[in-house]
Amino acid sequence: MTISVLLADDQALLRATFRILIDSCPDLEVVDEATNGKEAVDLARIHKPDIVLMDIRMPHTDGLTATATICADPDLDTTRVLILTTFEIDEYVAQALRAGASGFLGKDVGADALLDAIRTVAAGDTLLSPKPPAPSSPDSSPPPPPTPPSHPPKPSPPSPPANARSWPSPPKATPTTKSPTNSPSAPSPSAPTSTAP
Repeated sequence: MTISVLLADDQALLRATFRILIDSCPDLEVVDEATNGKEAVDLARIHKPDIVLMDIRMPHTDGLTATATICADPDLDTTRVLILTTFEIDEYVAQALRAGASGFLGKDVGADALLDAIRTVAAGDTLLSPKPPAPSSPDSSPPPPPTPPSHPPKPSPPSPPANARSWPSPPKATPTTKSPTNSPSAPSPSAPTSTAP
């Protein structure tokens, strides 16, 4: 039996990638593509697919609202919704399950994991994406390295050894001032004396 799949994603490149991947399997087939939640509901009512591969963030009508509408429609009681999104947040997972989704996957899963998830949900089982390990608490993280000082400290002079002998400092030389030498004064010329004739 071939499993029919309806793609609901607002990114054309992702829809094309998913279509190529799913159509490459003989037991899977993409019946149509929707670009928003409203189209997903309308196309689901037309094709009545086994699986709706639903994104959460889409314009007009988001994936969670579209999921609730599809799962509440009695004419679509055989259609199951598999949420595929980049937002693996606990609140989104809870809302998707409350809306009636049968599975929740992150877009970082591998191709084989996605194909297996479609088959698992189509068989009537519920599937949740394995969550990555929680980050370690701040208390268990190593302390940050010490911040180096902006200016390196000046090295202190080495202390003399305890048994070192101290010598008296030599006396400081006192500068002497030479007194000027009294030079013999030259005889002052005597004034000429005049003799009377």
